[in-house]
Amino acid sequence: MTESNFIPKPYKKSLENGRFTWSSPSNIALVKYWGKKEDQIPENPSISFTLNNCKTTTTLSFTEKENNNEFSFDVFLDGEKKEDFKPKIETFFKRIENYLPFLRHFYFKIETSNTFPHSSGIASSASGMSALALCLMSLEKSLSDTQLSNTYFNQKASFLARLGSGSACRSIEGDLIVWGTHHEIDGSSNLFGIKYPYQVHQNFNNYQDTILLVDKGEKQVSSTVGHNLMHNHPYAKRRFEQAHDNLSQLISIFKSGDLDAFIKIVESEALTLHAMMMTSMPYFILMKPNTLEIINKIWAYRANTNSKICFTLDAGANVHILYPENEKETVLDFIKTKLAHHCQNEHFITDQIGFGANQI
Repeated sequence: MTESNFIPKPYKKSLENGRFTWSSPSNIALVKYWGKKEDQIPENPSISFTLNNCKTTTTLSFTEKENNNEFSFDVFLDGEKKEDFKPKIETFFKRIENYLPFLRHFYFKIETSNTFPHSSGIASSASGMSALALCLMSLEKSLSDTQLSNTYFNQKASFLARLGSGSACRSIEGDLIVWGTHHEIDGSSNLFGIKYPYQVHQNFNNYQDTILLVDKGEKQVSSTVGHNLMHNHPYAKRRFEQAHDNLSQLISIFKSGDLDAFIKIVESEALTLHAMMMTSMPYFILMKPNTLEIINKIWAYRANTNSKICFTLDAGANVHILYPENEKETVLDFIKTKLAHHCQNEHFITDQIGFGANQI
């Protein structure tokens, strides 16, 4: 499949106005995507758990307009107009116009809200761009005189979301999503995310993710800037090879249910991601002192209890604690008594692996 598969035939139907609402989750990568080529093509494949409670809900209202010379839209976050969001949305529209040629024909009101803090290391761009892409796909489906299959709808939504934010292509479906071509995973693609196609052991059913909000503030360095710093990174080539190798190992781990091997891959990936940041030029650190305090306490707890708890990190200071469902009660007690005071206002979000976006 190529990009040309997502260029639509001329629309036969018309709409004067309407609205669509989608709720789309964030995701947490197990093998990290860090570094990209042109057109949001990843330098290495990644795999992620789709979350359940960390979501963005977006309502796209549209009204047909006479002048089709430019994009026309406003963006609201929690009811507040956000002019600073508009450049990113305009860039997104420019990237996807070839695949959604109706974009200049409407005025759009984009109303969005998150169940988690914006720009704090939880992937709000992933859930936000995927929710918007799904709303736009609903509009295309209404304009099209041909039946769009669910498979095509989801693939194109993932393809479009990727052009807004790379990791957003992993938020359309659940519960385990692969993005990026990998020679051992049938159907994997750089263009969109796919559901992991192979056997997954019951040990990973309803896997839990508690997110410790170490720092709710805006990141010092955006993910876009961080990705670009991989272009001339001295360790980039080996990092991309490592990601391929780790994903290969996860195939057998998911099949066998080996949680000790899972922990080693996941934590190594998290630390490698931040090592790439600390060794880029210019270098930067997104972890905070409390991030390291939490990591060390997780390691001590695991050593003392033989728990299967582990951590991962996104491009921020917050810590995702992953653990099997059968440890939920004991791990949450550990978090409340030993880790919560390392979070801003002792704030953490208890989540679990979910099943993707849904229309409201």
